[in-house]
Amino acid sequence: MSKNKTFTWDEPKRQINIEKHGIDFQDAKHIFEDPYRIERQSYKNYEDRYEVIGEVNSNILLVAYVIREGNVYRLISARRASRNERKSYYEI
Repeated sequence: MSKNKTFTWDEPKRQINIEKHGIDFQDAKHIFEDPYRIERQSYKNYEDRYEVIGEVNSNILLVAYVIREGNVYRLISARRASRNERKSYYEI
């Protein structure tokens, strides 16, 4: 697993994500192991947010997260990457 990273999430949100996108945060956290991942920063709801596009279990995903104090990565959502996002990933 990614060194010095702790992962957390809201359990009801995890269940909603599984129902909506078929992706479990328990699996999605492994996106940070992809050496070819693409990370980008955004700003929403008065906080810095990040998105990462990478491969998990042979699927290209987009995972949104925030970083909390103590290098805690709080996962917000995880879904299959769009066509354009996959294209960006494969162009690296």
